[in-house]
Amino acid sequence: NKTDMFKFVAACDIIPERRDKMKERYGCKTYDDIHKLVLDPDVEIVDIATRSCDHYAHARLALEAGKDVLLEKPFSETYAEACELYELADKLGRKIYARHNRRFEEHFKKIRELQKSKLLGDIYEIHITRNGYSRRDDWQTLSRYGGGQLLNWGPHIIDQSLQFLDEEAVIVSSDLKHTVAAGDCEDHLTIVLRGKDGTMVYMQISGGVALPCPEYEAFGTKGSLRVTGNTMHLRYLDPNNPLDPPVADPGTPGQTFGSSGTFQNAKPINWIEEDIERAPEDLSIIWKYMYDDYRNGIPYPITAEEALHVIKVIDQVKRGTPFERKPR
Repeated sequence: NKTDMFKFVAACDIIPERRDKMKERYGCKTYDDIHKLVLDPDVEIVDIATRSCDHYAHARLALEAGKDVLLEKPFSETYAEACELYELADKLGRKIYARHNRRFEEHFKKIRELQKSKLLGDIYEIHITRNGYSRRDDWQTLSRYGGGQLLNWGPHIIDQSLQFLDEEAVIVSSDLKHTVAAGDCEDHLTIVLRGKDGTMVYMQISGGVALPCPEYEAFGTKGSLRVTGNTMHLRYLDPNNPLDPPVADPGTPGQTFGSSGTFQNAKPINWIEEDIERAPEDLSIIWKYMYDDYRNGIPYPITAEEALHVIKVIDQVKRGTPFERKPR
């Protein structure tokens, strides 16, 4: 129970109705100015959940007031800002946490498990997709507030992609587009990453796709998987009926192309197909991980290096595009 681990002692919002709601629900103090909240002696950790453009300034304010910080995504708008925050926290002896809670999605964890177990053989290509059709018109569509899909869904999916590649990744290509949303930010993006061993991850996040694609696909040397909604469908070679490796035949093919007469006489392929329903998941488990680090000294599972790597990819993908952050 998260309420056994944390207590809301104060909340800050510029909207009176939201302050009233917090006070009524949690019995906490409320403020209309973050400067007042960070000076409250009862506050230990400040959860920064303001607009993306304010994350850096508000986190810095809290750290300098002697508070520890949890930063909602995005950790910051730029890699330089993210580095400054970690350096400041280290200098002041404060803790700072990145909330990449999508790392604990059940489907993601299952694919990581399959990647390591080799049930599908060596997984050489993974597709991660989050798309739909959304004519969005809120502040998340405006660059001056840090809007755009790269800073919205991007941190979650980039974090998963880097985990699939064990953090060893180079950007092969990227493309950002403004399609159907309001504002001036990207609402359709693709990023291709390559791991040290050659594994490829193809990411797509979009609000401009009328026919959504599977959330995950993974292709291995012995099988594949596809995730749609709550169901993961697998098709893989029967591990109890191993196949001899194919041998290339330089001769003239028989009546059909693709395999020689010799290979046609090889053992037939026995496929196993199964559906795995998504197990119950609790993405709020990240609060337990933070509590365990804060009170019990058990290291938080999202390291500074991993959080910084996500922002670095975002920085590199935006660089030189119309969506690169302009100096304020």
